[in-house]
This record gives sequence, C-alpha cells and structure tokens, in this order.
Amino acid sequence: MRTIFAESAKELRKTRSLVGMAMLLALAVVLGFVSVQVTESLRVGFAFLPNALAGQMFGPVGGMLVGGLADILKYIVKPTGPFFPGFTISGILGGLIYGLVLYKKPVTLPRIILCNTLIAVFVNMLLNTYWLTLLYGNSFLAIWPARIVSNLITLPINIILYYLVATLLEKAGILREYTR
Repeated sequence: MRTIFAESAKELRKTRSLVGMAMLLALAVVLGFVSVQVTESLRVGFAFLPNALAGQMFGPVGGMLVGGLADILKYIVKPTGPFFPGFTISGILGGLIYGLVLYKKPVTLPRIILCNTLIAVFVNMLLNTYWLTLLYGNSFLAIWPARIVSNLITLPINIILYYLVATLLEKAGILREYTR
C-alpha cells in the first residue's frame, strides 16, 4: 500500500497529471449539477464519474484531491444549504477508495463492483447518513432505511455507468497509459 501512495504522490510532479486532474475536477464540478430525478426521493448523479477516473488514473492521492476539491468548488459555485466539511471528507474517502482499488490496474467489472459497493456502503449509507444527522438533527435510524433503498437502487446504475465509461476510455487509449 505504501508503494501505491508513493507512486500516486509522484503523479503530482507531472504537468500532464496535474492538467488531467484539473480537467477531471472541472468536469466533476459541472456534473455535480447534472442529475436525473427518478422519483421524489431518488436522484441519479454523475459527479462520481470524474472522481472515479481521477482515482483510477492518478491513484489515491489524486483521487482524494479531486474528490475533496470538487465538493468545495461545487459549494462555492452554487451553494445549496450550509457548507458541511463532513461531505468533503466523504469526497476524499471516495477518491481514496477508487484510487486504492483501480490505480494502475486493468478495468474489470469485479474491481468496479468492489469499489462502488465499498463507497455505497461505507461512505454513502453510513458516513453520509451520519453527516446528515449532525447537520439536520434527524435520527440516524429514521433516515437510514430510505438511504439504504436509494443506494441499493443507484449502486447498479453507478457500476454500469462507470464500467461503460472506463471501457470506452480504455478502448480509446486514454486509460491505457494509466492502467499499467
């Protein structure tokens, strides 16, 4: 694991990597405002795609930077409600998980299922639910069942979306350099 972090940190010394992270960060901010409202309480978003790509292409350090900065920049561009640093921590953890599972590895469905499931369970269902209880004063157990259902519905959608995007980018040769 130390090697993964060391190699990922070296990405920050490369101009090409910094430009790639900046483009993915900008894309994450823009996609943060794009979502499909499926039902009143279920929304499918797309901002996870650039965060996952940052983790895959630049490792856990790059994924953490993009995930955390994207949360802060989305709030600066379009504040909705109070800023809460807990969600920034969640963005950082999401980038960390994507980086640890996907960095310099070939795109495979089992890896994509693993990282998206880890994020859905530990970040979205548990940690983000806890942040919401701190922010709005709701009981954890009162809102947790709805969040479980929501994440169980969006998890396969996220897996399919990321698998399609990653395989297309790999076939186009964009990910080839970063997955060796």
